[in-house]
Amino acid sequence: MRYRKRKYFLAGRINLIQRSKIRELFEKASKMENVISLGIGEPDFNTPDVIVEAAKKALDEGYTHYTPNAGIPEVREAISEYYREFYKTDVPSNNIIVTAGAYEATYLAFESLLEKGDDVIIPDPAFVSYVEDAKIAEAGIIRIPLREENGFQIDPDELVDLITKRTRMIVINYPNNPTGAVLSKETVKAIADIAEDYNIYILSDEPYEHFLYDGAQHYPMIKYAPDNTVLANSFSKTFAMTGWRLGFAIAPEQIIKDMIKLHAYVIGNVTSFVQVVAITALRDERSWEAVHQMRKTYNERRKLVLKYLRDMPHMDAFEPKGAFYIFARIDPELDMSSEDFANWLLEKAGVVVIPGTAFGKAGEGYVRISYATSRERLIDAMERMRRALSEI
Repeated sequence: MRYRKRKYFLAGRINLIQRSKIRELFEKASKMENVISLGIGEPDFNTPDVIVEAAKKALDEGYTHYTPNAGIPEVREAISEYYREFYKTDVPSNNIIVTAGAYEATYLAFESLLEKGDDVIIPDPAFVSYVEDAKIAEAGIIRIPLREENGFQIDPDELVDLITKRTRMIVINYPNNPTGAVLSKETVKAIADIAEDYNIYILSDEPYEHFLYDGAQHYPMIKYAPDNTVLANSFSKTFAMTGWRLGFAIAPEQIIKDMIKLHAYVIGNVTSFVQVVAITALRDERSWEAVHQMRKTYNERRKLVLKYLRDMPHMDAFEPKGAFYIFARIDPELDMSSEDFANWLLEKAGVVVIPGTAFGKAGEGYVRISYATSRERLIDAMERMRRALSEI
């Protein structure tokens, strides 16, 4: 018997994962000169000094060794204390696992709760990792559309209509990426009630919780459906700590125990000195003052970009109340898909925006614009866009 020779043997599940269109656009832009990126989903601020100094201190004190898989007990207690003080919600420390960012927290939730034959309901548009995580878990994927006329919120009635005996979990992400929408308290309660009535899990991804504008409020899902919720959160956006890879998940204790088993074999534990800085980030007034200043600056940029877009030909925008993105509508008369428009804008104006279809089919007709960059660069980018669109 002869075997066909292969250079590499790869598991079939790897072929299920699609490469992010966001990265593809960034790579194209990287080969061009004088490009302004409004595509990156990352704060342009440096990590507050008080947090950086806490990391140095932790290293000097010898936090360079393994920690418990679930995280250093004092860190988990600081997270518990945070939810008690900010949201008047009791979260026992045994219901918390410290993770390598919200990315790992969501991955652990998908792998721990879903298997072949289960369905997960994922919004459309939605952050790119949810669908890929579901594929790895071999779960069926059901998309629930988010519509601008409904403020890009989930429609509870539509949600109920999508639930079957196979439904195991629904994913929500508010403040929302890519739309900047914020979920109302009534809708939060309605989703919580549905999850309890139908005995399904909610994976609630909440990393933008502190970037809210015009009086908008955030309602953590764990407060309304504690027995059905896996909450993923991160220090990355709140404290401009994207490169630190520090996040956490909150869930019922038994679920956390099972997530810890997988986490133990994936990374063992989050870097020890990085964990320690979470205590300073959550408890030191100086870190929260930095968050306040970031939020104020984001709001100024948000208003600036909205004004430009509303005065710009062939563009309009949904007014976001959270995060640091604007989901901008493309004039249908241009007869360009979101992807074609993003490529055209890159080539014509040297500006990177993300096609709405990177986040799902329902994103067609939109592009995501990040205002997590300086005012000067935003003005330059908006002027470039205006000139290019005026020539059509």
